[in-house]
Amino acid sequence: MDETKLLAYCLAKPGAWQDEPWEGDIVAKVGDKIFAFLGSTSVGLKCGRNREEADELIRVYPQDVAASAYIGRYGWNTVALGGAIPGDELTELVDQSYDAVVSKLPKSKRPTV
Repeated sequence: MDETKLLAYCLAKPGAWQDEPWEGDIVAKVGDKIFAFLGSTSVGLKCGRNREEADELIRVYPQDVAASAYIGRYGWNTVALGGAIPGDELTELVDQSYDAVVSKLPKSKRPTV
């Protein structure tokens, strides 16, 4: 899956919108929270409630997944695009990241489905 298709998938989620909080850095948000950091070769996603859970994905795909800089301790991973991770698994990871972020939003800011 390339970055254009991944961005389209992210933005198709209820309440999702594109932002550029830092020049040249595209993110997908729901409410006021980021659920995907989109790059040309990778995507940053919430892959677990904590570092231990997120490390499971690194164990399965050590060449294509790494703990995200700065926020990795909170369960965020950087996932390579076009690597060994199948497209359907990548979209599942996006779904999980989105769901994790939505669950932390105040009920008043959660999108209605």
